[in-house]
Formats: sequence, structure tokens, C-alpha cells
Amino acid sequence: MTTFVEIHAIQNIPPANINRDDTGAPKTATYGGVVRGRVSSQAWKRAMRDYFRMSVDPKDVGTRSKQVVKLLADAVVARSPELEPRADELAVEAFTAAKLKLAKKSKKDEGLPEMGYLMFFSQRQIDSIADLLVEHAHSDDLKGILTGARIKELMDSDHSIDIALFGRMVADAPDLNVDAACQVAHAIGVHEVVPEYDYFTAVDDVVEAAEETGAGMIGTVEFYSSTFYRYAVVNVDQLQLNLGDRSAVRMALEAFIRAFVVSMPTGKQNTFANGTRPSAVMVTVATGQPTSLVGAFEEPIKDSLGYVRPAVGALAVHAGEVFDTWRRPKTILVCGLPSDLGELAELGPSVSFDDLVTAVGAVTSSGDRT
Repeated sequence: MTTFVEIHAIQNIPPANINRDDTGAPKTATYGGVVRGRVSSQAWKRAMRDYFRMSVDPKDVGTRSKQVVKLLADAVVARSPELEPRADELAVEAFTAAKLKLAKKSKKDEGLPEMGYLMFFSQRQIDSIADLLVEHAHSDDLKGILTGARIKELMDSDHSIDIALFGRMVADAPDLNVDAACQVAHAIGVHEVVPEYDYFTAVDDVVEAAEETGAGMIGTVEFYSSTFYRYAVVNVDQLQLNLGDRSAVRMALEAFIRAFVVSMPTGKQNTFANGTRPSAVMVTVATGQPTSLVGAFEEPIKDSLGYVRPAVGALAVHAGEVFDTWRRPKTILVCGLPSDLGELAELGPSVSFDDLVTAVGAVTSSGDRT
């Protein structure tokens, strides 16, 4: 049976606007009949990919861009500077061979053509294609060597951990698609939220020095504070299929857990300095259908003394009922602030965050994961 690693977190975020809608307002959702704070999965996955770049070998992290032709041309020049006059041509030839459509540029535009959409490639994939181009750049049968099958083979091997986790869709070449090994839920507030507005002014220093009155700029920014329930799940078997190496799977899974727990979307970060860590985290490893525990908060938390501890308590009660009714994971680990864990610590061993990450990695890399 398929093995899943599930992460549940309760995180309090003070006044902030970390994920805005098209009007600039912080995102919300109606759940349980009331308006809740919300942070989209896309926003948090972006923050996780940024965390990967800071904490993982760059070769294990992918690049998503329309400028992949330029990335390939630059890689060719880095390997063989004498090929600089032909690097652009060689890069275009490779993507054309793979039948990936390049966006046409007008006569006024300079430089390389772009992809018509964002493409997601690992550094190793770019490097492998660049090596092939450099090796055969002077061949009389270059087009015969740069077959679509050969280029696609290189594009579909050595996936970075973020491609393996978050997946890849290529409209022009479905055979290059990669099924995502993880799912990340929208973070949702455990209580009702009422957005507020901050009216701000900015002073013109020169005007102030001249002892004149009046603000140089005025405006408003919408915000709210909220305690969120956050959830993500990783299909370990799909991750194994995408990466093909057990040690890479363990590395990717441990990096994912760290990134999910520690990362923070950066919207209006300089304005609000809202960086926090979860108060409580529970990670489970089990086979069978994964289950979000968001049902613990279908009835919004109401407490005049705060939301974190009641939310952790509600999560513990709901988790215990779900585990007793449907399935009890073989591995349950919790970590967080001792003063907040409460009943959650009764569901499984309470460990440090580093120990939790290492233990989950060890369980999923062993032969016995059920």
C-alpha cells in the first residue's frame, strides 16, 4: 500500500498581509459559516522553494522560467567559451528538437526567444543537455544526434526535489509531465476573522526640514491576525518514482518537512515583520487514504484568552477520534512549545524538531514503512 507522510501545524500569525488577492486585501475563505483568514497553497509552496534555495545544494533545486533557452545557452558557454557565437543557436536547436514551442519575438526584440509559458527544469537537466551540445557541437550530424527522444530523455531524468515534490506540467509535451508527490492545503484560520485597515502617512524629509506641514504620501493597507491550521501530505511512493533513489527521497522528504514548518510567505514582510514558527506540529506516517484534520475547526474556535491552546486542544481531540475511527498511523510524532502542546503530546512522543525530521526520514527510508 502507498505510504503517506502528513504534517499538521497550528501557527499564530500577528497582524499581517502575507498573501493578497487582486484588490490587495489579505485572502479569506468562508468555512463553518464564518469568514476565516487564508493563505493559498501556491504562496506557501513558493516560500518553500525559496527555503530550498537557502538550505539545499543548488543542483537539487529547479528553476521555473520562460528564459530556459538562455539558461541552456549560458551553460554551453560556461563549458566551452569558444562556442559563445553558436550557443544561442545550439540552445534553440535543442528545444526545437524536443518540439517545445518557443514564443515568437518581434523584429524589435533582441536576444533569445522565450517559452510561451513557465518551464520547470532542474540544474542537472540543463547541465546534461549542455554537455551533449558541447560534446557534439562540431559534429557533421548534429541534428541526427539532437533527436527529440534524446533531449526529452535528459529533460525527464535527474529531477530536482521541487519538481519531484510539486510536479511539472508541459503543455506541448505531456510525456515530460511529472506527477506531484505532495499536496499542500490552503492554510485556514481556526476562528472568525475581521480584516482591519492601517492608515499610514509618509513624511517628505525636505518639506519637513523647511518646516512646512503635510504628508508626502498617505494610504491604507488591509491586514488581519489569525491562528492557522496548516496541512500537507507527501506520497512517499510517488516521490520514490520521481527521484528513483532512496537516499534522494529521504533528503527531499526531510527538506520538505523543514521547509513546510519553517518557511513564511514574504508578502508585506517589511511592513509587518510577522515571522513566526508553529506553536504545535504533528507528523504521521501511515498507509492508506491521507486525511486532513481541518474538521477540528469547522466550528470556529471562540476564546477571549487566545486561540492557540484551544486550537491545539481541538486538533488533539479530533485527531484521536479520526485515528480511532479510521486508521491509527504507525508513526505519530509531535513537537512545539511545551506550554502549548497539551493533549497533542498524548498522541505520540514529543521530540525536538530536528529529531522529528530525522526520525521521519529514517522511517520512510527503511523497508518497513507501514
